[in-house]
Amino acid sequence: MKTPLIYEIGGGSGTCAKGILDYIMLNAPTRVYNNMTYISVEISPSLAEIQRQTVGEVRTHLSKFRVECRDAADRSGWGDVDQQPCWVIMLEVLDNLPHDLIYSENQVSPWMEVWVGKKHDRETHSELFKPLQDSLITRCVEIMDWEKDHSNQSGSVSMARSIWSKVFPKPRRCWLPTGCLRLLEVLHGVLPKMSLIASDFSYLPDVRIPGERAPLVSTKKNGSSLDYGSYLDAKGDADIFFPTDFWLLERIDHYCSGQLKMHKDNSSKQGKKRRTITLDTSSFMEEFGLPTKTRTKDGYNPLLDDFKNTKFYLSVPTHNIK
Repeated sequence: MKTPLIYEIGGGSGTCAKGILDYIMLNAPTRVYNNMTYISVEISPSLAEIQRQTVGEVRTHLSKFRVECRDAADRSGWGDVDQQPCWVIMLEVLDNLPHDLIYSENQVSPWMEVWVGKKHDRETHSELFKPLQDSLITRCVEIMDWEKDHSNQSGSVSMARSIWSKVFPKPRRCWLPTGCLRLLEVLHGVLPKMSLIASDFSYLPDVRIPGERAPLVSTKKNGSSLDYGSYLDAKGDADIFFPTDFWLLERIDHYCSGQLKMHKDNSSKQGKKRRTITLDTSSFMEEFGLPTKTRTKDGYNPLLDDFKNTKFYLSVPTHNIK
């Protein structure tokens, strides 16, 4: 029998880990629980300790659970490639990963990297625009613009777009999930047979910062929240949350698994390496949760009615790659 293996990236307080271990202990065959391994990859030492305490509330869990305090996006921490099938769970991780900002003068001008530097003899920061040179940003732009660059767009349409951009120029700003790309490149490299479950915010309310996939940047002062209109104004203990573009997440996942690379090579005989689906949280809970257990007397069901701005992304490997 194959030993069940679960990785959780950024396990927070350990609630998810304890819930999964509890469920398997109570509902799965004893041999499954006795042979399973649950590994939390946590970058925060303080949260790692809280997770140990939370999971340790059930003493038998401790022999199945361990925390590895490290950066999951650092390839050196993973060791050798593991061909064993496993699960990888990421709950509200993507919104906290690093992003890069790119800028374009109009609808057809090339993208440029946005750098931040201090003005001469001043404490304030300003943006500098430079040609694309970072390899991670370049790969992310290629993935984002994949379908546009490979569509059979006619010359007349391209000409019309060029003219329109000169008559009505519209600057573009776009936030790229480069941290997600880096993490998935590492995970696909070391765990090629992983099944992935990720959940995060699909959109964020009241975002004031301009740009596609722009973050919500806020802080608390005197007990009330303050949202910033520019990330350059945020200093100190400001919180930054990015929405997840699940369409782009799927493209990044396929790219990191090698599927988009196969399409570049026009390898039509190659099959898909991943089967993927994105579900609203309510649809996910209807399918995999127990919504009848959480419905209140007046019909309200927090499992289905809350979390309207969150989604689940499921990705599993296929064997259709010959």
